[in-house]
Amino acid sequence: MSIPVVDFSKLNGDERAKTMAEIANGCEEWGFFQLVNHGISEELLERVKKVCNECYKQEREEKFKNSAPVKLMDELVKKKSSEKLENMDWEDVFNLFDDCEWPSNTPGFKETMAEFLAELKILAEKVMEVMDENLGLPKGYIKKAFSGGEANSPFFGTKVCHYPPCPDPELVNGLRAHTDAGGVILLFQDDIVGGLQILKDRKWIDVQPIPNAIVINTGDQIEVLTNGRYKSVWHRILATTDGNRRSIASFYNPSLQATIAPAPQLVDKVNRKNQTYPKFVFGDYMLVYATQKFSPKEPRFHAVKAV
Repeated sequence: MSIPVVDFSKLNGDERAKTMAEIANGCEEWGFFQLVNHGISEELLERVKKVCNECYKQEREEKFKNSAPVKLMDELVKKKSSEKLENMDWEDVFNLFDDCEWPSNTPGFKETMAEFLAELKILAEKVMEVMDENLGLPKGYIKKAFSGGEANSPFFGTKVCHYPPCPDPELVNGLRAHTDAGGVILLFQDDIVGGLQILKDRKWIDVQPIPNAIVINTGDQIEVLTNGRYKSVWHRILATTDGNRRSIASFYNPSLQATIAPAPQLVDKVNRKNQTYPKFVFGDYMLVYATQKFSPKEPRFHAVKAV
């Protein structure tokens, strides 16, 4: 069993209806799907791989070797302990947000990543328009819902992660199982080193590496906005003994000021009991998520202050 792979270039041709149905299936039945022929050039993607690999080597690798997970793992290995590192991840991560400092010592990193993220943001909005259409919502509905009024814009940011070789992957997670808090997530994962898994039908399924594909998954806010028709899905990353897995995750999220609620078109107008999600401000949700990211998601929805 493998997650759906969708040829995004066929959206504008004779196979549009089939492609729309494949994306709907990816959203409704899986919460994850992979896009190929998505419009981002292979030349740019190859540059992204190059600068991220170089950035890790030049600016991140030594820091990771001195990090808490590495030190604690060394102690467990020396003691020959089977105790697991439960509350940390075997992960090096840094953010590429508008309001934070980007790595500056790797030639071409800033320019290449800025170009890549601009392309990803365009792709995210195209995917959301497909979701709008599949859901019977007006074009641009999800983007508008994420904006939180004319004075605000949706948030778009990126995390660059590496999962270095681990001496004993049975004792630690690469990244603990969780659902994503936000809207639409676009992942450019490693071509070779696997490890990403999603939970489907109570089984963990590998997300197969496909060179230069973009993995799409739906976050908690899409679940709320669609009144549960599209679900956010549990996923994790396994630590491995070989390879340094690269994982670049970009998040198209609501503004912190945005009020999120099920779209009225997706709530039964006669029987309102089928509205199963509350209405809340996304910033309030993030305050809850910050302490409950790795806990069951359903209580999070109802722990948020409703509006």
